[in-house]
Amino acid sequence: MTARISHWIDGAVVEGTSGRSGVVYNPATGEEAATVDFASVEDVDTAVAAAKAALTGWRATSLGRRAEVMFHMRELVDANRKEIASLLTAEHGKVLSDALGEVARGLENIEFACGIPNMLKGGYSEQAATGVDVYSIRQPLGVVAGITPFNFPAMVPMWMFANALACGNTFLLKPSEKDPSASLLMAELLAKAGLPPGCFNVVQGDKVAVDRLLEHPDVAAISFVGSTPIARYIYETGTANGKRVQALGGAKNHMLVLPDADLDSAADAAVSAGYGSAGERCMAISVVLAVDTIADELVGKIAERIPAVKVGPGSEPDNEMGPLITREHRDKVSGYVEGAAPAGATIVVDGRDGAPAEGFFLNPTLLDHVQPGMPAYEDEIFGPVLSVVRVRSYDEGLELINANPYGNGTAIFTRDGGAARQFQFDVNVGMVGINVPIPVPVSYYSFGGWKESLFGDTHMYGPEGVNFYTRGKVVTSRWPDPHTSAVDLGFPQNR
Repeated sequence: MTARISHWIDGAVVEGTSGRSGVVYNPATGEEAATVDFASVEDVDTAVAAAKAALTGWRATSLGRRAEVMFHMRELVDANRKEIASLLTAEHGKVLSDALGEVARGLENIEFACGIPNMLKGGYSEQAATGVDVYSIRQPLGVVAGITPFNFPAMVPMWMFANALACGNTFLLKPSEKDPSASLLMAELLAKAGLPPGCFNVVQGDKVAVDRLLEHPDVAAISFVGSTPIARYIYETGTANGKRVQALGGAKNHMLVLPDADLDSAADAAVSAGYGSAGERCMAISVVLAVDTIADELVGKIAERIPAVKVGPGSEPDNEMGPLITREHRDKVSGYVEGAAPAGATIVVDGRDGAPAEGFFLNPTLLDHVQPGMPAYEDEIFGPVLSVVRVRSYDEGLELINANPYGNGTAIFTRDGGAARQFQFDVNVGMVGINVPIPVPVSYYSFGGWKESLFGDTHMYGPEGVNFYTRGKVVTSRWPDPHTSAVDLGFPQNR
């Protein structure tokens, strides 16, 4: 009998009422591991009501106490790294080292939120007018929700709820139905950390739950990470319902390699950034732009490294790349490989060859002579397929990057400091790496792309995350001497 994964509402596990559910697979074996309840509209309403009821008390909780809860949560996540990572490996399929890295990067965001008393300091202007002081404060929005993707089921929720809760909001998480167990473990840890019941709730489910969150009048804001079509839908629907929305979409990240680059380092980076986590991450490098004069050598160096990538179940410590999330997604990614040669590309390494028979595996794939207009170039494949596009120069490479509709991450490999500085100035992308292939910002900066990789004005976590989960208020005060009090019907003056 498979396990049943349910909701977390008002501090306890609550079984769903819809009668609908989904299957959670072990991607390494293809076997059913659990069923997950899909929330009804009523389930979502119950969770929102719990968050709304808890809001008054949590918002009034002192900054010191909120920080204390975050400190406790930090210690609990740190102590349970291996358990969280094991859940990620079992349901997502990523190898244990990737899973532990995900937990570590999520933990950084909880550590950032521990400093919330400092980040919520306002401004104060004494004697802005005679006897008048003006000061600014930031206050929480209310009930906020996060809709998170399958590829980082622990880290992305931590991007959201750490700052949201520290700022005094209550939070409702709708995780991916493909790997939902981490959400319940985080709920349990938050409760152990001292977070009051109702402040953090989890509703499992599908579009029914998403749409209810987008239209619910008591949900003030939505954070989302996922594909661009869904990000656009979340943004347009949420804002149409009067909500503040940050919706991070897809990516097609390019790595430009100049002739003076260290080609061994560039090849190592391309393999790591292209095939890590089976390419199922929005910051993966999916296109290498190789200047013609070094393209053959670079392709050769990448190709010679691929056989050394150990592919297999993530639970085995020696493996470096696990399966894809579902059979359907694996078959979709394989379709891009199948269509590459007819479109005019060269299949240098075919990941369909020798892939493990059990589970949803595809080995690393390398395509050369890819051109704009080919499906392998135009689409976000979200799998272990690395495409090489040959360019004549820095300018041609830059032009391709800037012409792409996505603008999430990019990288340049060069020894030329002037070229690198010009690249960071010229490129129309939100996150840039210089000899760094996956430039995910540390927690005290903020994460987000440009163009169709971001809908909304605010990037995620860090300082922009604090701003997203709060709103400003300016107070003008005067305490007149009661002995000289008099009615004044004039407009306040600052002169």
